[in-house]
Amino acid sequence: MDSNLRREIILDNYQNPLNKGLVKDDDYLKINSNNDSCIDNLDFMMKIEDGKVIDIHFDGEACAISTSASSILIRNLLGKDVDEVEKILNNYKKMINEEDYDKELLGELNVYDQLQPNRKNCALLPSVAIEKMLGEVTK
Repeated sequence: MDSNLRREIILDNYQNPLNKGLVKDDDYLKINSNNDSCIDNLDFMMKIEDGKVIDIHFDGEACAISTSASSILIRNLLGKDVDEVEKILNNYKKMINEEDYDKELLGELNVYDQLQPNRKNCALLPSVAIEKMLGEVTK
């Protein structure tokens, strides 16, 4: 991916993130996720009905990578069933960790395929939170 396009996608999702702001609804799963080594501290809320992710929101203080990754992940996960979400998250983690993954499955998330090592935890923050919430559903 062209580096200018990569920067543009990250910046747009940082400045105009999808579903930033929490909702008051007890039907949502809730979790806090943070990085010990930096500013990132985000709360996530996710609503699942009939095995499908119907809504995800987040809010808090975070860097451009964590905020934009949250926004793009949300866009990619909304409306998907839990199995599809787990497949996307698994491929996303593989990409961040420089393992073989399905590029077609990730779409815009491919902007994070060449992160500096010190930014990997920033990009993984939202996926870790969503995985933990999914774990609550599948118990």
